[in-house]
Amino acid sequence: MSNKLIKKTLYKDFNNLNPIWKNCFLQNKLEQSFKEIFSYVESEIDKGVTIYPANPFRSLYNIKNLSEINVVILGQDPYHNEGQADGLAFSVPANCTIPPSLRNINKELKQEYNNDLETAKDLSFWAMQGVLLLNTILTVEHGKAMSHANKGWELITDTIIKLIATNNSPKAFLLWGLAAQKKTNLITNNVHLILKSNHPSPLSAYRKPFPFIGCNHFIKTNEWLISQKRKPITWLIPKK
Repeated sequence: MSNKLIKKTLYKDFNNLNPIWKNCFLQNKLEQSFKEIFSYVESEIDKGVTIYPANPFRSLYNIKNLSEINVVILGQDPYHNEGQADGLAFSVPANCTIPPSLRNINKELKQEYNNDLETAKDLSFWAMQGVLLLNTILTVEHGKAMSHANKGWELITDTIIKLIATNNSPKAFLLWGLAAQKKTNLITNNVHLILKSNHPSPLSAYRKPFPFIGCNHFIKTNEWLISQKRKPITWLIPKK
């Protein structure tokens, strides 16, 4: 199944969003921002440019109430090669070759839990447990990382992050890399946990003083969720 975005699904998927998101966008007067980014994406598609993913709003789809969100993991922009981006940050379809950042996420999981586990590619099983896997830029051109930066998505996703942070149900925000950590000032409610490390990319995963490998964010998140009387996340896929 193609992960290429087509014009008619862009509006359809937006219109099918839960009212909590659409009301938030209306209250923050983001209609013009959406109009501009949609116009840009559509014009690129009309030129024959391939845009990913097929559903840019997938990470928001199943959330009906902000209290359902237990963890927020911020990515930057979608994977830019064919068949990779699936609408969830860091996630790829199960039949896809694992990208380097996701390989390091799996490496950290195995190290934390000292466990021989299945490699996690499709992270929808995290999403079903209330883990929001949100890219701060929701579309990308084939083969061109960050090609849709500064086109309007950042204002929209900043608004999403701020809305989530205003909710008093405790949530853990995992901020991996400088781009994600720049969003710290949007999380003003001190009921939430903020964990920071380098990005899981091979370029920075081991870099001191805040390496991703060895950060123990998955265990720390679950310990904190339990302390807040929240259900811990099952991060591991059992070995078959």
